Amino acid sequence: MTPMIDVVFQMIIFFVCTAQLEREQFSEWINLPDSPNAPEMAQEKDPRTITIEVDEKGKITIGRTPLSISKLRKVLTKTVADYGVYGPSIPIQIRGDAMSHHSNVRKVMDVCTESGLYKIAFIAVKDSVE
Repeated sequence: MTPMIDVVFQMIIFFVCTAQLEREQFSEWINLPDSPNAPEMAQEKDPRTITIEVDEKGKITIGRTPLSISKLRKVLTKTVADYGVYGPSIPIQIRGDAMSHHSNVRKVMDVCTESGLYKIAFIAVKDSVE
């Protein structure tokens, strides 16, 4: 009985730690835009998904690591090359701040398509909490 309890506690610790790591991956200062009329997209997340953030000043980050446009291009091109035939099917999620200029988000979209990535989605808030 004791070994089984130990295993259960280890699983609980594992899930608590991994949930916290995923939350820390995103910047809390990015205010997502509202999209009340958009359909809800409750789907299983592909583990290869790359989430790119664009803040209101146009700063680009992946996993809280700031990148310039040229570095982003290198990262995405290398990622596509590493996955070979399956590279172009890697999903991209863009978390753009509601106050960010469209031109900054457009630059990220252009780099994605230049790198050969075509599955691009935008993250928004369905119901605004006030």
